[in-house]
Amino acid sequence: MFFALALASAVTYGAADFLGGLAARRASTIAVVVLSQAAGLVMVAFMLPLLTPAEPSRSDWVWGGIAGLSGGVGVALLYRALAVGVMAVVAPTTAVCAVLVPVVVAIALGERPGARQTAGIALAIIAIVLVSQSAPQSETSVGSAQSTGLGLAFASGVAIGLFFLALARTNAAAGLWPLFAARGVSVTLFGAMALASRMTLRMRPSTLAIALGGGVVDMLANLLYLLASRRGPLTLVVTLTSLYPASTVLLARVVVGERLAPRQWAGVACALVAIVTIVGTR
Repeated sequence: MFFALALASAVTYGAADFLGGLAARRASTIAVVVLSQAAGLVMVAFMLPLLTPAEPSRSDWVWGGIAGLSGGVGVALLYRALAVGVMAVVAPTTAVCAVLVPVVVAIALGERPGARQTAGIALAIIAIVLVSQSAPQSETSVGSAQSTGLGLAFASGVAIGLFFLALARTNAAAGLWPLFAARGVSVTLFGAMALASRMTLRMRPSTLAIALGGGVVDMLANLLYLLASRRGPLTLVVTLTSLYPASTVLLARVVVGERLAPRQWAGVACALVAIVTIVGTR
């Protein structure tokens, strides 16, 4: 059962990233984040009364809040990176960085990676170098935008990695309340930013639909990941969930028509293999 949940989570995470990035190309990134995160908050708030009553502890609320802060920042950076960079490059780069975070934390706590994980880290570095290369025929402006997107992708990956770590610290007895706390924090944070900067949240109906749809799909992905992590080994669940860039890459290729140089495709492939290798069972 957890295999299906984790795979479904990967597909929906990738679709949510694509929708968020697409909306951010047509409207302000902050506006897209506020509206998409609000849509997810409404979704999880609607689901809470329909589920078995849960008993979240104080630590569940705290970790949920931390997840909301790091996840919100990670999503904002990711949407901006997807808006200014190449989706098929940004998505796997972010995923690799997000996977590396738990590895670094584990090492800091005394765990030593095995040969397979060490090989995965090396492969991830190679992947990042490959996807960072601009296509020979790219114009200077395109190459500059791609470099900016990659920088944002790295930062986004670290923040998303912290989100996964924080969410994993919550207890099963807490139900979906950690997700509610996380989304409440992110909506408050970016809503305050938009208010302070007097930024309008208005956008064209078609863009609004994409942003709201992305928020709902993202919350669905979070829900599937949380359920999967509570039903199966975390290493296997994270392995399957971390394959989400494949969904983003496929959608970017089919819908937007993005093209990559051969070495960039090699980098994307290395990134996906690195994710599986790093978090794979020993």
